[in-house]
Amino acid sequence: MNRVAVVGASAAGLAAAETLRRQGYEGTITVIGDEPLLPYDRPPLSKEILSGSWGADRLPLRPESDLEAMRLNLRLGLAATGLDLAGRTVSLADGSEVGFDGLVLATGVRPRRLPGERAHVLRTLDDALALRDRIRPGRHLVVVGAGFLGAEAAAVARSLGARVTLLEPASVPLAHTVGEDVGRVLSSLHGDHGVDLRTGVTVAEVVPGGVRLGDGSVLKADEVLVAIGSLPNTEWLEGSGLTVGDGLVCDEFSAAAPGVYGAGDVASWHNPLFGTRMRIEHRTNAAEQGVAAARNLLNPQARKPFAPVPYFWSDQYGMKIQAYGYLRGHDEATVVEGDLASRRFVTAYRSRDRLTGVLAVGMPPKAIRAWRQSVALRVAWRDVVSAARAA
Repeated sequence: MNRVAVVGASAAGLAAAETLRRQGYEGTITVIGDEPLLPYDRPPLSKEILSGSWGADRLPLRPESDLEAMRLNLRLGLAATGLDLAGRTVSLADGSEVGFDGLVLATGVRPRRLPGERAHVLRTLDDALALRDRIRPGRHLVVVGAGFLGAEAAAVARSLGARVTLLEPASVPLAHTVGEDVGRVLSSLHGDHGVDLRTGVTVAEVVPGGVRLGDGSVLKADEVLVAIGSLPNTEWLEGSGLTVGDGLVCDEFSAAAPGVYGAGDVASWHNPLFGTRMRIEHRTNAAEQGVAAARNLLNPQARKPFAPVPYFWSDQYGMKIQAYGYLRGHDEATVVEGDLASRRFVTAYRSRDRLTGVLAVGMPPKAIRAWRQSVALRVAWRDVVSAARAA
């Protein structure tokens, strides 16, 4: 294998390229990215960059000197437009092609948008800077979507003195992931900090000077941020022979085809630890899957399943939210440490008869780290409950 192409120049793609070099690969590594910037970190966009506490110079994942030392062939500012599996080539937007023997696909996701006028989204550095320039004391920001991204942006906007209205179609934000009780606790933070949170509200379109709601009324705003989820960047793979469906479909090794691996937000793979297919849009998973994909690509005879305990975090109003495991589709959620009223607690999540996730709010990191191993071991739920009662 003399040529590896990595499509996607962010956390997952860079982790794959670094791993190839660390594992002793001496061939050509071409990293393709549709943004003209060197690989940079995305989680700070909705926090440190949006608030202005960081400059853009703190975002790069590695210094330029480190990238040079890895001898990467960087093709930045060029989107991939097509894939020829048989010919082992990736087509780029400028009409050129990149040949490969091995391929890592880490093209990530893009924000979903609403019909009508162009509104702010929050995925790239340019997105964050454009919104930051428009948030000032007294200005009214409407945030559509009260998931973690929308909640973080609302919290930052309030800290900058803006008036914020947060719109959410569900009756309890994040209930589908963290459960209704925890969702209510997280929602109450917004009210305490002066955010006008409106639940059960749908938005039909963005209009000049605001948004049109599902009931036909118009909510006026100086700025609108749409944070209603994302779409995997797989359109360019149409006709390639790879299977796509809510992302690039991969097996338990993160393989999409012989010599082709997926990593990061775009990859939908079977996680054998939880016995289910998942696509994780979190920074830690991107890096871990990039490493796993590169190792399996280099060592096809000794591949290992990618079976992580997913981890994510969120910072809102100075409160840290952390979680390990897979919380979606849980059957039960139980507080095992602390209490909801104090907003300092650990909640455990049951799927069937096993512990499959744990979430902590306002607790020190060690409070949740102790539970990670229990999630990894798929501890029986009865043992979780017994331990909680004994404590």
